[in-house]
Amino acid sequence: MAATGRVTVGAALLAVALTATAACSSGAGGGGVEGGEEAKKGFFAPRKPSRVTLIGDGSTADTGPQPGRRTPPHRLSPGQRPPQFVVFSWDGAGEDGQKLFSHFRAVGKKYDATMTYFLSGVYLLPRDKRERYRPPRHAAGASDIGFNDRKGIKATLAQLRGAWEDGNEIGTHFNGHFCGAERGVSTWTRDEWRREIEQAEALVKNWKTNSGLKDEPPLPFDYSKELVGGRAPCLQGQRNLIPAAKAMGFRYDSSSSGGRQVWPRRVGGVWDFPLQQIPFPGRSFETLSMDYNFLVNQSGTVHGDPAMHATWGRQMRDGMLAAFDRAYRGNRAPLFIGNHFESWNGGTYMRAVEEVIARVCRREEVRCVSFREVADWLDAQDPRTLEKLRTLNVGQAPKEGWRAFLGGGSAKGRKAAVMVGTR
Repeated sequence: MAATGRVTVGAALLAVALTATAACSSGAGGGGVEGGEEAKKGFFAPRKPSRVTLIGDGSTADTGPQPGRRTPPHRLSPGQRPPQFVVFSWDGAGEDGQKLFSHFRAVGKKYDATMTYFLSGVYLLPRDKRERYRPPRHAAGASDIGFNDRKGIKATLAQLRGAWEDGNEIGTHFNGHFCGAERGVSTWTRDEWRREIEQAEALVKNWKTNSGLKDEPPLPFDYSKELVGGRAPCLQGQRNLIPAAKAMGFRYDSSSSGGRQVWPRRVGGVWDFPLQQIPFPGRSFETLSMDYNFLVNQSGTVHGDPAMHATWGRQMRDGMLAAFDRAYRGNRAPLFIGNHFESWNGGTYMRAVEEVIARVCRREEVRCVSFREVADWLDAQDPRTLEKLRTLNVGQAPKEGWRAFLGGGSAKGRKAAVMVGTR
């Protein structure tokens, strides 16, 4: 993306990872499924806006219910096996000359997958207006990932409109991407995080004023309502971010690192959706479920040996597929995968992600969805059912089968249903 400092993003992340590698790596039963095939009806259903109400300077608009949203989540019935959720999420979420945003939108539509796009607010702010961003602990106009030009802003806006209309989620990657132990996000107070969130929202809601692109159509959503979650730069600062995010109406946070493939729980009143430790084929340890973390443990650079590109891509692909398989055949915990719109190591990680989407998203009982949709489903369940699911370890399927485990079928199962509160 012109003037956004895409290479700088990779370089900044790499510097952090190479100085703190520990943060990046560490050593099917029976029963029905929620919704069945009926749950697939309405995927990407076309719906024209019932109204268009401009908000503020016209950068955003209330256009009614989001098109492309799936059928509402249902509470599991007694003995039902949970669906297998897979979330593909993207940090930064801007459209540049690589056109990866538009490419993966098309991939999602092809394979019935909705995703979460975490937008960096500075991607909608032109460089000549950079002083309008006032980051905590940094001078006005500072940003470790630069800013955008008006051509890049227009391209990104077009993809944001289309992504939302496809049923995808637009979250936040916040703004200036400041990492490190001195003035980075890990040092920010709750008030400073709240100010960063307010600016992330304001940059989206005022891009017309900031860019002067008055003739461009608005984003078709109210970002104050749309914004319900995010991922912090370099997965840092979650302790003070969560209370600030909760106060701003967030329903989840995806900034934690080193999570395990188990059923999520709330932290500080919001759902904690961490990047997870997943298999690293050929290595004795697991690594985080993100393209960047495979890169760090393979080449340590974004321009590694071209002769190894295909091998590294297969390694990431096979690691993600192994993580999927142990959840799908085991505890059915949601699988969370993070990515960047980057052509690191010849684009091998982008090809790996696309292949995983193609292989898993149309499988029986699989739901490739956004973080918001996972939060919707979790909120619809009986809390005691979720507690029961959390007793399953990584890759662990219920010994007695799902029907008995979640209270269906036998008399013993019906008794268990009362205990876990399913209906």
